[in-house]
Amino acid sequence: MVKFSNLVCFITVFTIAQFGYGQQVPIGVFDSGTGGLTVLEAMLSLDAFNNKTGVQKPDGIPDFAGEYFHYLADQANMPYGNYASENKTLFLKEQILRCMSFLSTDTTYAKRTKDTFQFFPKLTAKMIVVACNTATAYALPEIKKFVGTDLPVVGVIDAGCKAALNYQQQQRGTVGVFATVGTVASDGYPKTLERMALAAGITNLSIVSQGGYGLAESIDRDWSFLADQVNKVRAEYKGPSLSNEKYRIDTALYKVYGFLRTENSLLCEYDQNGNCTEMQLNDPVNYVRYHLVSLLEKMNREQYQEPLNTLILGCTHYPYMRDTISRVLQELYNYQVNGAYRYRKVLSEKVCLIDPAIETAKEAYIALRQLSTIQKRSFLAKKENGNDAFFIAIPNLDLPEIETQPDGWFTYRYKYGRQEGSGKDFVRFVPFDTKNIAQETYDRFKRALPYSYDRITKAGVLSPSH
Repeated sequence: MVKFSNLVCFITVFTIAQFGYGQQVPIGVFDSGTGGLTVLEAMLSLDAFNNKTGVQKPDGIPDFAGEYFHYLADQANMPYGNYASENKTLFLKEQILRCMSFLSTDTTYAKRTKDTFQFFPKLTAKMIVVACNTATAYALPEIKKFVGTDLPVVGVIDAGCKAALNYQQQQRGTVGVFATVGTVASDGYPKTLERMALAAGITNLSIVSQGGYGLAESIDRDWSFLADQVNKVRAEYKGPSLSNEKYRIDTALYKVYGFLRTENSLLCEYDQNGNCTEMQLNDPVNYVRYHLVSLLEKMNREQYQEPLNTLILGCTHYPYMRDTISRVLQELYNYQVNGAYRYRKVLSEKVCLIDPAIETAKEAYIALRQLSTIQKRSFLAKKENGNDAFFIAIPNLDLPEIETQPDGWFTYRYKYGRQEGSGKDFVRFVPFDTKNIAQETYDRFKRALPYSYDRITKAGVLSPSH
C-alpha cells in the first residue's frame, strides 16, 4: 500500500499587537456562530511580530498581549450559507449590519434576570475582524461603508486566497474551496483567487468548489441538521439523505462514504425486509465524509486534469474538523475498486489544508497599527477598564410571530421566510451561557481552542451566577 502523507500545512494566518494605546478598547470579532473562535484563537496564540517595532519577527511575547475582545456569534440567524439558496441575501446583509451596529457603537446588551431582561452598556470596538466567510463574501463593502473609514474592518477571504496561492507557487495543482453553500454561491473565493493569481503571474489556475451543506450547522448542533438525542429519522431534518433531491446520499457510493455508524451517528429507516429506505446524517464526521466524496466524484465526472493539492477551509467551523478532513482524504486517496484507485487522478498524495485565520490576523495587525491619530487619542481619553466579552444572538421572544423549534432556536421556515425592511428586532444580543451554547460545545472549545476557552472562562461565562 502506498503511504499517504497528507500535508496539513495549516496556513492559518493572523495578528494584531500590543500597542501603547487603546488597549482598554476591545477588538470586535464577528461570525455567524461559534466557528469564528478559531480566528480568535489564532490571534491569542500568535507571536509573529515584534510588539514594539511592528516588524514581522517573533519577540517571545504574544502579539495580542494586553488586548481585549468582544466576540459576537449571530447564532439565531445562522447558518448564513442557506440564505443564498433561499433568495434572501438582502435580508442576510440587513442582519449582518445589525450585528455591526452592535459591535461598532456604544450600545447595550441584554442579560436575563429571572423572567425579564436587564440592559448593560458595552464599549465600541476599535476594529472589526469579520471571521465569517459568507459575511465577507456578501457584505464586506457594505460593512466598511456602514462603520466608516475610521474603523478598520478585516475579512477572511483575501487572506485564505493569498495563502493558497503561496502554496500553488511551490506546487501546482487544483485549489479546492470547501465552504458553506452561500460562500460558494457568492463565487467570492474563485474570483479573488483569479484576481490574485493574475497579479502574481500565475496562469491557468484550476479551481473546484464544494458547498458543505449542513456541516457548519452540525458542528453548532443546529436541530435541523443534528439532534443529539434522536435515534430514528425525523421530518424536521434538512441535511443530505436518500430523499433529498439536491443533496442525495448515493447508495452506489455507500462503501466509499465510509459513514461512521456508532451510536446515533447515522440514522436509518428500514422496511419490513430490513432495507434502509431513508438515511440521515447525525454526526459532523459523516457530513465531512459525504462532502469530500461528493467533491472528488465531481472532479472525476468533470475530468479535472490537475489533482486536488490545496483545500481552503472556507468556513471558520471547518478547522474544528481538520483531523477528520485529513484522515478522510487519506482514506480516499487509497480507496480501491477492483484493484484500481478511484481518486488518484484527481487527488494529490499531499493536500495542503488552508485555514485563513493567521493571515487574517496579520492583516488586522497591520491595520491596527495604522489607526488614525484622532482615533488613537480617542482611545487614550477613555477611562473604562478593558474586559473580554462573548455575545450571542438569540431569538427575541417578545415578537409574538416568532416560531421556534424544540431546541429554542428559529424554525427553518421562519428563519428563511423573513423579509428585509421590516425594521423588527428579531434577536437579542446576550452573553454566552450554558443555556444558549451546549456543554458539548464548550468541551470542544476546551480541547481545540485553549486560549479562547481560557478567556471565556475568565469572562465568567461558565460560572453558576452567569
